[in-house]
Amino acid sequence: MSAVPSRTTVVKAACPHDCPDTCAMEVTVEERAGKRVAIKVAGAAAHGPTAGVLCTKVSRYLERTYHPDRVLHPMRRVGRKGEGRFERASWDEAIGDIAAKLKRIAAIDPQRIVPYSYAGTMGLVQGESMAQRFFHKLGASFLDRTICATAGAEALTYTLGTRTGPDVENFQDAKLIVFWGTNAIASNLHLWTRAQEAKRRGAKLVAIDPYRSLTAEKCHQHIALLPGTDGAFALGVMHVLLHEGWLDRDYIARHTLGFDQLAERAAPFDPARVAAICGIDAAVIEQFAREYWEIRPAAIRLNYGMQRTAGGGNAVRAVACLPALAGHWRDAAGGLLLSTSGMFNVNADALYRPDLLAGRQPRTINMSTIGHDLLRAEPAIDALIVYDSNPVAVAPQSREVAAGFAREDLFTVVLEHFQTDTADYADWLLPATTQLEHVDVVKPYGHLYVMANNAAIDPVGEALPNTEIFRRLARAMGFTESCFAESDEEIAAQAFRPTGPTASYDWQIAKRDGWQRIDVPAHYAPFADGGFPTPSGKCEFFSQRLADMGLDPLPGYVPPREGPTSNPTLAARYPLAMISPPARNFLNSTFVNVQSLRATEGEPTLEIHPQDAAARGIADGSTVRVFNDRGELSLCAVVTERARPGVVVALSIWWKKLARDGKNANELTSQALTDIGRAATFYDCLVEVTPA
Repeated sequence: MSAVPSRTTVVKAACPHDCPDTCAMEVTVEERAGKRVAIKVAGAAAHGPTAGVLCTKVSRYLERTYHPDRVLHPMRRVGRKGEGRFERASWDEAIGDIAAKLKRIAAIDPQRIVPYSYAGTMGLVQGESMAQRFFHKLGASFLDRTICATAGAEALTYTLGTRTGPDVENFQDAKLIVFWGTNAIASNLHLWTRAQEAKRRGAKLVAIDPYRSLTAEKCHQHIALLPGTDGAFALGVMHVLLHEGWLDRDYIARHTLGFDQLAERAAPFDPARVAAICGIDAAVIEQFAREYWEIRPAAIRLNYGMQRTAGGGNAVRAVACLPALAGHWRDAAGGLLLSTSGMFNVNADALYRPDLLAGRQPRTINMSTIGHDLLRAEPAIDALIVYDSNPVAVAPQSREVAAGFAREDLFTVVLEHFQTDTADYADWLLPATTQLEHVDVVKPYGHLYVMANNAAIDPVGEALPNTEIFRRLARAMGFTESCFAESDEEIAAQAFRPTGPTASYDWQIAKRDGWQRIDVPAHYAPFADGGFPTPSGKCEFFSQRLADMGLDPLPGYVPPREGPTSNPTLAARYPLAMISPPARNFLNSTFVNVQSLRATEGEPTLEIHPQDAAARGIADGSTVRVFNDRGELSLCAVVTERARPGVVVALSIWWKKLARDGKNANELTSQALTDIGRAATFYDCLVEVTPA
């Protein structure tokens, strides 16, 4: 008897990870003995922004989904916190125990319960929909999700009124593309592809970055600023534009507010002064300003790396002023792109149901200071529910974070795919589904398409979607509101408001096709004729809203807290500035445990300039001790000119348990916050390096 042939289908899906590209995926599924098994994950060629190409990480998605170390069942802690010893339990046991403990804590003060989540999935359904409903009904503390983007996001809001910019599908028409604080090849692959097309058409590519990343290596020019000096550089460019009269005066007059005050602010930032601050030649500033004026269209791709210092918000504000001064917003391929997320009119009221708070105003815990707050918050944090995040690995000042998680009186629940550094501290470890196993809709921040994700396979083991875990918890807590019974499909259908660019959003169309472009024309130039969604309707060089908050209403240069010139006392002991950008083969701490990717990445390293290495007797390939007052770690030294003098680069973020000494770069980073947006300052960090 011949075997029954298997049946294959192709399912439309979307990448859920924290990347602006938000790729369309096609999952080939085979029916085997009545079960759906994914056998291939590929890009969708028909999707305009991503054109069928997946990054190295997501192309290995099957390795992640079917990883032998997946958490497949609810697990109860049996060892000490941090040991990672668990025993299998049932879902009924897990939900019952968690609900009972949360009830007891909530009866004292629900603010003692804190959610902790961020971008493990960017999906609107699996990310925060049912979770936020649950915590709003409970009255738990709010979480200020600041760890990545709030400095830049708020800076753009105070300047442009929203987070938007040119359509990535027009970037190939630019004649000057500036990659400012971004390694696009690693973190924005499809925009880089369009930049390469622009290059073939004669465009100039410039990288502004303390580190000579792979992107910087492939640009025509690399401007290697000292970390945290981007704001000074932008003000220096303004100074030259003003001094030379390289200004679009018509655009400034009609579409900006506060030009005279901005001109006064930029006046002291002459090229010589800025060159000394940034550690570059004055001629570089003058040349950049000239070309930024003369070459059109000019587009700036700004990323979040440059905002992760004390003055990150002001730096973003300063850069965001440049396109209005030079008139680059007039072109569809000009202006500035940090994020397109402001174009998507998310139906937050329907998704998150803030009405369930019933007038309560719980306290707010900043996720970037979770180490401090776990040890010192009043009232104390008694319960922590972690989902879509790995804070023991990714939060700054890691030693204090781990100490907080190690509290035996802290009740911790972790929803996860794997036993991460954070999961080792859980009282309950709950198995969550991956993107191939659930329904979701994803709002991108790098293009203009709503992305739909269909469940391709049945959940592996006993894994459940985040939504279902919170549904079960809600029932066990006695929450009876109908919103806790809504299906994932029902939630997805109401994800966007039927107004503005999302007016035509239709979940049925999106999930059928895999995506749906929002209502924006092909050659979209968001501010060609002004129309900024600020209180004045103009690009606000001067922000009255900031003034009303007691903050500087004009973009200024706020030096790093830990800079070689801004903090000479500290620099005398720790003379090297350390930055810790993500490694190319990881995405924050995601994919670190995928063996093929970790093998490609090698081991945790510290890149150091030959000049700095020679001064310390450090040889290439040797083990070095990297340290400051917050901690120390051991890394393998890579002596290279990719790191500029005075700067060392520790590519992150490794799981601590997979590093040689059980530590990663966040052992050394600080919980200090940015000037605007209350965000993390990962790249504002002085260290010393010695042979181990």
